[in-house]
Amino acid sequence: MSTSTIWRRESKLRQKLEALASYKTFIAEKSELFCWALVRKRGGGTRDDQSKFEWLARAGYSARGIVFLLVAALAVFSSFGGGKADTKSALDAVLEQPFGRLWLGLIGLGLLGFVAWRLAQSIANADNHDHSVKSYLIRAALLGSAATYMGLAVYAFQESFGFGSGGDGGEKGLAAWAMSQPFGRFLAGAIGVGLVVGGAVTTLKGITRRFERYLTLGQSRPLLLVCVYGLVSRGIVFVIVGIFFCYAAFTIDPGQAGSISDALAFVRQLPFGAVLYLVVAIGLAAFGIYNLVEARYRTVSTPKLSMVLGTGRISQLRSN
Repeated sequence: MSTSTIWRRESKLRQKLEALASYKTFIAEKSELFCWALVRKRGGGTRDDQSKFEWLARAGYSARGIVFLLVAALAVFSSFGGGKADTKSALDAVLEQPFGRLWLGLIGLGLLGFVAWRLAQSIANADNHDHSVKSYLIRAALLGSAATYMGLAVYAFQESFGFGSGGDGGEKGLAAWAMSQPFGRFLAGAIGVGLVVGGAVTTLKGITRRFERYLTLGQSRPLLLVCVYGLVSRGIVFVIVGIFFCYAAFTIDPGQAGSISDALAFVRQLPFGAVLYLVVAIGLAAFGIYNLVEARYRTVSTPKLSMVLGTGRISQLRSN
């Protein structure tokens, strides 16, 4: 290998490292600005400020719980009369009820609260994770959850105000968008792998009862069992959705991406499918109850700015 070839490769590598450093700086600055906006009252804040943030997070868990209870109800009834059982169909079902637009708007507001809490968990580290690789992966997954529920909140507001969403949405819409990007097939595959891993982690979270570190349930064993049941069921469904997404990436066909409804249909085709379908559908209801339990009993901590930015950076932001 000639000296000029080595020099060119080193030059390209140097340019890539410089670009990566610039991107990292940009992300850090934007994260700091978000954290400052989120918790700027924390330094001299009052108990009332903390209560407002806690109320926002609990409203978010309540809204997600209601959505999954509706998904479970649709899953059970669709086994008799057809129809789809996914999050957007659940919101559509709310729209058909008396004062449906009002209720849908309130659910949308609750989902925005959940998005704010997920951002606090991921960017501002509200759960006080350490600086290990595992913790950063957890926070990255929480950031992905924020993006997902932001899309669902936007859909709720569109339907509530009568705008309509237009176009294909849900998993197929996400797959189509991913595949339209540069290296889209690999991006779609990465999303699918992320869903599989996230589903597996959720299942393990239920089995190992790791969720208890953030819940103050005491000795309420029935609630613990419901939480375990809900997390395991939701995890299994999302593993199946992730596998569908990976298959869509492999075949370069967004139409192969599946929703919760498609995952339930797959379960129903298995041996003893009718029984398994009912077990998983009830499990989604248990996951909805788990969210309502979190809305009531979860420890919600307003993130401290000093834990995210450091004292020197706080002073700099305050002076701006």
